[in-house]
Amino acid sequence: MNEQQQEKLIELSKKYQKTGRAFRMVQSLDVVYAGSDRTESKLAFDKLILWLKRSRLQPMKDVAKTLLKHEKEILEYFTARLTNAISEGINSLIQAGKRKARGFHTFKGYSTMIYLICNKLAFAPIPLFT
Repeated sequence: MNEQQQEKLIELSKKYQKTGRAFRMVQSLDVVYAGSDRTESKLAFDKLILWLKRSRLQPMKDVAKTLLKHEKEILEYFTARLTNAISEGINSLIQAGKRKARGFHTFKGYSTMIYLICNKLAFAPIPLFT
């Protein structure tokens, strides 16, 4: 954030204290992922979970439960350095194909649209009149 945005954040955090606190909690998740190894990130993760659990904000307590449920997968990132981002990107393309395939009444039409989108094929325009 630039300086003006930081000032605005401080102003809004003072005006809406609960929202500001929740925002800082969410931002502290970045500290977990900034860790250089699993041990360092585990310490940051545990510190974040304690903060979220002690919070008087019920949504943040719910976030703590969700993070704890997925702790193994979150910390596994620091072992393999892999995420599911590619899968999510492909799924996004497939969903776009699904929307574009409206009007096709067969699976073949739907699957063709998915292949066209995922392969990013470019077709030369066909002249209407020659």
